[in-house]
Amino acid sequence: MSLRAVQASAPGSLMFMGEHAVLRGQPALVCAISKRMKVKLTPRTDDAVLLHSTLGEHETTLGDLAPNESFRFVLGTIRAMRDELAQGFELDIRSGMSSVMGLGTSAAVTVATMAALEGARDVEPARERVIEQSIKVIRKVQGGVGSGADVAASVHGGFLRYTADPMEVVALPVLPQLTVLYSGYKRPTTEVVALVEESRKRLPGVYDRLEELIGEVVQRAFVAAASEDWDAVGELMNVHQGLMDALGVNEAKLSELIYALREDPNILGSKISGSGLGDCVIGLGKAMRGEWGVPSLAVQVDARGVAVEAVE
Repeated sequence: MSLRAVQASAPGSLMFMGEHAVLRGQPALVCAISKRMKVKLTPRTDDAVLLHSTLGEHETTLGDLAPNESFRFVLGTIRAMRDELAQGFELDIRSGMSSVMGLGTSAAVTVATMAALEGARDVEPARERVIEQSIKVIRKVQGGVGSGADVAASVHGGFLRYTADPMEVVALPVLPQLTVLYSGYKRPTTEVVALVEESRKRLPGVYDRLEELIGEVVQRAFVAAASEDWDAVGELMNVHQGLMDALGVNEAKLSELIYALREDPNILGSKISGSGLGDCVIGLGKAMRGEWGVPSLAVQVDARGVAVEAVE
């Protein structure tokens, strides 16, 4: 089947609650955000694959798919779908968010690329298939690490409760307001996960209990959010942050931002978003304060998930 020209987009994401514990079967809350990854596919008449983005350029073929670190998730996605592709193409990749800041960019580009490849074959991307295949790609690229929560947010959009095994996605009917601060640095998720695992080896029972408590806090927050009891959700965010401290993924700069957010009268709770030891902190509510000494990211929770459309 000949390919058609399409454009796909998928939102980035923020972890709201459930970090680390989601890797061990506990539920997480995750939000899609208003910054999106866009992938435009233009068919070719040969088997060349050309990739263009602000990160650079890469030229290879369907048969070869030569590696390139800047495009590892895109190439991993193409590799996973290669048997279904009969011709080459160009992908123009444009991001509304910085890859340095996290924000689920790896998941968003994987989901958008997969949706573009499905749409180019005139196949309606099935959400469950896109989630499952995208998670496989990300885990393969990252050496087995990846809960899939960010993938679920990029596919579905909105505010979700997500469980990895067995996979379950439940959408919440309301979207929280958030204030998002970027600490100025980010440690790779795989490194932070490895550090937590080293600590687990020394105190396995303690870490099991911490993750069970995180799961309990997440479930309570899910129930509170469903009934729009945001005061309770904020209180549970603060409790969750205490558990992340116990996991060993907090540090002084992040604590400073977390407590600065809590001093704002519009913020109901605050915590790290993501694996920790850098990246973002989030506050529930729109802060009154304008200056934080670090970037405040202009993002909202977005109900729109992955989308694909034909282009002329």
